Amino acid sequence: MEQMVVAAGLGDVLEKVKAGERLSVADGVRLYKTNDILAVGYLANLVRERLNGDRAYFIYNQHVNYSNICTNLCKFCAFGKDKESPQAYEMTVDQVKAKVRERLAEPITEVHVVGGIHPDLPYQYYLDMLRGIKEVRPEIHIQAFTCVEIAHLATLAGKSVTETLKELVAAGLGSIPGGGAEVFSPRIRQRTCEKKLSGEGWLEVAKSAHRIGLKSNATMLYGHIETMEERVEHLAALRTAQDETGGFLTFIPLAFHPKNTELHELAKTSGIDDLKNIAVARCFLDNFPHIKAYWVMIGPKLAQIALSFGADDVDGTVKEELITHMAGGEAGGTMADTELIRLIRDAGRKPVERDTLYNVIKEY
Repeated sequence: MEQMVVAAGLGDVLEKVKAGERLSVADGVRLYKTNDILAVGYLANLVRERLNGDRAYFIYNQHVNYSNICTNLCKFCAFGKDKESPQAYEMTVDQVKAKVRERLAEPITEVHVVGGIHPDLPYQYYLDMLRGIKEVRPEIHIQAFTCVEIAHLATLAGKSVTETLKELVAAGLGSIPGGGAEVFSPRIRQRTCEKKLSGEGWLEVAKSAHRIGLKSNATMLYGHIETMEERVEHLAALRTAQDETGGFLTFIPLAFHPKNTELHELAKTSGIDDLKNIAVARCFLDNFPHIKAYWVMIGPKLAQIALSFGADDVDGTVKEELITHMAGGEAGGTMADTELIRLIRDAGRKPVERDTLYNVIKEY
């Protein structure tokens, strides 16, 4: 296998990976641009097994998307709607509580909560929602609100991001999901999501959370109009932020789904591109403990393969996911824990149920 990597012109990268040396931006671009997916996968698997062995993590979780009303209306998003749209919806706090209550019989350890940038919901709504979820399931870990949402909540509260985060934590917030990062490039944001929080702003919210002890995830939305160089610049910015705070738990490459978006004329990502984004991230993000193959985005079968291309996490049971499915996602909205265990075992890995912070609940 090492001869294959050398034959692909990546012998110097192989030596760096074997020595645990940090890859350069130029190395990252070369990995993206090579056509030898097996060579890149081999490199990524070396890192994956050095960090996580044969373990492949999953979580028993539930998603709640409290509203799709959004003022940003990004071109790559099929979820966000203007409040006048017939497809717009918002949930009351009682409706959110009812969603959580519906699954009290299941051993869910995390409720994942995200929505749009709503123009009218007051700051108190978000505090009440967190408290309401905790009222229904006091032991639950709430992973809620993207960095974009948190910046919006700070504006609503008239407080700093740090002060706002502390109030959210007091109400029940446990960690932050990684959405809203998209691609940090100003060129991309100007062309696709000009109203959204800047890349620098997203990073600053994440680092502010880390500084008060909150953990978060990080993402990149790929497969639309970004260049390979812009992908690596995005990864480099995340790696630098992680050097500074150490608060990122996992990196999640998110495949762009064009259906029902303003970029609907673009093709869906290919399996090769999906695997390459996972593999390059695992090689490049040397200070991230985990890389996730999000089965909702890329499908369970490709997520299995990704476990040999750098990924060590497949996310979880999810239960209900609207954002990807409104953009034409076809992977289904829920998966039983028994099916996740089977998929991981069939991929030759050891299933490990985790909590949000990667504490082991059970090894199978």
